[in-house]
Order: sequence, then C-alpha cells, then structure tokens
Amino acid sequence: ACPYDCCERVVINVSGLRFETQVKTLRQFPNTLLGDPLRRLQYYDPLRNEYFFDRNRPSFDSILYYYQSGGRLRRPINVPLDVFLEELKFYQLGEEALTKFRDDEGFIKEEEQPMPEREFLKQVWLLFEHPESSQAARIIAIISVMVILISIVIFCLETLPEFRDESDLSLPTIFHTYKNCSIPMAHSEDPFFIVETICICWFSFELLVRFTACPSKPAFFKNIMNMIDFIAIIPYFVALGTEFARQRGISQPAMSLAILRVIRLVRVFRIFKLSRHSKGLQILGQTLKASMRELGLLIFFLFIGVILFSSAVYFAEADHDKSNFSSIPAAFWWAVVTMTTVGYGDMYPETMGGKIVGSLCAIAGVLTISLPVPVIVSNFSYFYHRETDCEDQGQYTHITTCPYTPPPSPELAAIQRKAHVHEKALHREKHGDKELIVPNSEFLDGMVPTGNSEVPNKRLVTQV
Repeated sequence: ACPYDCCERVVINVSGLRFETQVKTLRQFPNTLLGDPLRRLQYYDPLRNEYFFDRNRPSFDSILYYYQSGGRLRRPINVPLDVFLEELKFYQLGEEALTKFRDDEGFIKEEEQPMPEREFLKQVWLLFEHPESSQAARIIAIISVMVILISIVIFCLETLPEFRDESDLSLPTIFHTYKNCSIPMAHSEDPFFIVETICICWFSFELLVRFTACPSKPAFFKNIMNMIDFIAIIPYFVALGTEFARQRGISQPAMSLAILRVIRLVRVFRIFKLSRHSKGLQILGQTLKASMRELGLLIFFLFIGVILFSSAVYFAEADHDKSNFSSIPAAFWWAVVTMTTVGYGDMYPETMGGKIVGSLCAIAGVLTISLPVPVIVSNFSYFYHRETDCEDQGQYTHITTCPYTPPPSPELAAIQRKAHVHEKALHREKHGDKELIVPNSEFLDGMVPTGNSEVPNKRLVTQV
C-alpha cells in the first residue's frame, strides 16, 4: 500500500454544511453509501468539486462519527427517532448497524409472526388476530371491545342494591338493602345472567377460533394475552358448576361461597383484554417492564421505612394507656399509610414522641417515593413518544438529491489513464528514473491529478 494513501481527504456537503474527512475513514465500511465510490458518485458536483447531499444536517454528525469511531452509532439528542432512522437507511449503513441501534434505543424486538400454512386458516387468523389487516378485522375488534366493556359494566351493576339478587350468596351482605326493589328470580330469568352468558359465548367462540387457526399450539398457550382470554371465561363455568353442586348438596356451603367470591374477583381481570386493542395499555406494560428495577427499589425502600418507623412509633407510644399500636406488626399499616401520604386517620400517635416519629415518617415517605418515580415517568415518556414518532413513518416522502453526473464512461477512463501517463513522463524528465508516487486510490471517482505535480507527496483533496 502507498504510504501517502492516508493523506487523501474528502469533503462532504450536507445541505450547505461541509464536512472533511480522510478517504481511509470511509473505506472502513465499503458496503455503505459513503464507503463505496461507485455509490456516492451520483451525488458528485463537478462545478463545486464536491459531493452534495440534501439531507438532515444534525444527523450527519453521528453518521460521520460512525465511520470515524469504527462503528459506534449515537443518535443526537435533538434529532427525532424516526428522522434518524430514515437517515441511517439513506446512507445504507446496513441491517447490522440498524439492529444494534434499535437495541441501544431500547426497541423491543419484533418477533417474527408465523402464519398458518392453509390459506383459509391464514385468513381466519388475520381476521381475529390482526385488526389492521382488513376492514372486517377492524369490525371484529370493535365488537370484541364492546363485549368486554359490556361484561365489565354488568359485573359492576349487579352489585348495586337495586339490582342485587338476594339468593346470590357470593355477594357480600348489605344491611341497607332496598328489599322492596330486590326481586329474587331464577338464573334463567336474570337479565344480568343472560347478558353475561352472551358475553361468555362470544369470548369462548373467539378463543376457540383463534386456537383452531393459530400456526403453533404451544406458542399460543405461551402468549400472556391468550392466557388472559382463557382466565376471562373460566370463572363463568366454575361458578356455574359450583352453583349446581350447591343446589344438589354435593359441596359444602362455606367452600362454595369462598370459591364463588374468588371467581367473582377474577372476573374483573377481563379489563386486561382491552390491552390487545389499546396502545395506551401496551405502553403502560412496556413502561412497567422497563422499570422493574426502579419499582423493586421503591418497594425495598418502603419495606425498610415501614420496619424502622413502625418499631419507633411502637416504643414511643408504649407508655400511653390508650395506644393504638398494640404491637410492631399492628403498626405496619400506620407506617405504610403515613409513608404514602394517604393518612386514613384510623391509627395515629398521641404522645409527643409518637408525633415526632410520625412527622419523620411522613417526610421520609415523600423522599422515598419521589426518588424512583421520575425514572418511571421518564420511561413512560420515552415509550409514549417513541410510539407516536413511529406512527408518522411512511406518511412523508423525503426529497431526492438530484444526480449531477452519470457514472464514469470509457472515454473518461481513457482520459484519466492518458493524464496519468503524461504525469509520469513529466516526472521522469525532471527527476530521472524515480517512480512517481501516486496514492493507490487512483484518484477517486474518475478525478484526474490536481495540484503541483513537482511535489510527489502532495496531498490530494477530493471533495465528497
């Protein structure tokens, strides 16, 4: 290799801002737009003797640093994510650089979604699993959301005293019941039971169809959203079976009552079915997943504070006759309520020492909670803006840079060789048989030698 190859430099003009770097810097990545002389040749401006790119200027600082650092890619803080991704694709940095950048930015890797082999099952799978695939799929998604909302409303309304079924022992006893408005009726005549049955029929039908059409049965059960769908319909059948067993006297009433109340509580988890169709819930899930470390620190700090201040307030109130703090575990509730600044007032210190401990507990609770929360809020803001920024992709078309010259023609190559031979001849006439030293790049992109030929180690500057 020629020792003067490192002296050759290139200049890049990006929307009027000129950058200068060495040729060997760009040659580190020959499969990119700037690293390949043939690819960047179409952007060469012969009038200004430079390469011109009508692209985003702030992004190019990081693009050039990618070449200078040997592959380190950092997005400028003032450049939106979608704009920088567009620039990376334009400069053809390659899939490896894009993948590494997405990992550094915290992108969740989109798993390759297999499709059923049979065409009919594929259409059914798209219809129920991908609402964006067609208009019919959107209609089915809207119906599913409506059924979920109706089932949640029914779950809440049936606990009202006006609509409460007195024969339903799974509901807590309400002393101030409007008995004149409560009309006992059979399950088959109960409108809430009928609506609930219709909702369960839809949920079961949807789950069965998706299970039948899914490309992989094991992967279907591993999906957390499918598990939520399964849990949403199980309480109905368990409650129905428990009711039949109770009427026939097979199961114990206490056991049936406990099971029914747990099943009723599980029904409320149907609201998580909305996360399949809600971007907001998905962003919340991603935020909680990314903030597990901060949430763990928050719980750990609260645990330390609860132990510390419950012990302190117990001993501070130990000499008080009517103390609410009968033991340290009994003071846990007071410590949690005070540190979270809720303050129900069911337990409170009455002595001077207890009040001092309570004041310190409240101040420590504010500090404890305020430390990790900004990190969680920052994660939520990041995922939210990333989602909104990526939604704009594909809506705009970037202006194309006009090419200045076509690729080198055979005539231009002949002129280059002739000029090169003529330069050697002139050199031999002046310096004897000493060989003329020319960088092995052979004058980038068809450019002929420039500058004073009498200086062998003259640096060549090819503007890009």
